[in-house]
Amino acid sequence: MEAFFESRSRSNWSYDTLKNFRQISPVVQSHLKRVYLTLCCALVASAFGAYLHILWNIGGYLTSFACFGTMIWLLSIPPYQEQRRVSLLMASAVFEGASVGPLIDLAIQIDPSVLVAAFVGTAIAFACFSGAAMLAKRREYLYLGGLLSSGVSMLLWLHFASSIFGGSAAFFMFEIYFGLLVFVGYMVVDTQDIIEKAHLGDLDYVKHALTLFTDFVAVFVRILIIMLKNSAEKSEKKKKRRD
Repeated sequence: MEAFFESRSRSNWSYDTLKNFRQISPVVQSHLKRVYLTLCCALVASAFGAYLHILWNIGGYLTSFACFGTMIWLLSIPPYQEQRRVSLLMASAVFEGASVGPLIDLAIQIDPSVLVAAFVGTAIAFACFSGAAMLAKRREYLYLGGLLSSGVSMLLWLHFASSIFGGSAAFFMFEIYFGLLVFVGYMVVDTQDIIEKAHLGDLDYVKHALTLFTDFVAVFVRILIIMLKNSAEKSEKKKKRRD
């Protein structure tokens, strides 16, 4: 991640730089438009899933398993069955939204503005890091994929250890912040990976949209948890002052 920020500071940013997509061919640009349009539809479907949880309290382990199952089913279907794969992506997004629904419901009860701020913050971070990946040299950040995979492995082991031995609030927040760093990195790496695969002829926009969707949700959930914690601490301080 340090290499990412250092290279950004060394480069000469200008308006001409922002318009420079010469490294991305017209075919790849068209592919990226389809990917991001599909991603937006998946986010809307996810919001619908969260709304269903608020109405009927359906979110939980069952929807999480259903989300994981539909993702595997989607990836097992050949790319030429486009309509079926898009339907499975939307179903997976609905199940994902329902799974995140309890956290969203909690945010609405505590402070709805935190939910809006978390989504806007995630969208801005996604746009900035994905844009930086597009404007960077091809394959410049792909080497970070190995480090990020190690980071995910470390997160899984930390979660496994905390579930067995128990963990403090500080340990939990370390997992959240470290996970946020890892998945923000994946926003950059996955964007460059999608561009590189598209240059090599892999134009599977459904699978690529699924990849970015999982990155977006992972970052959104962690930002929302951090903001909810900060909001709870502020409300506690206000109560103490009143007392």
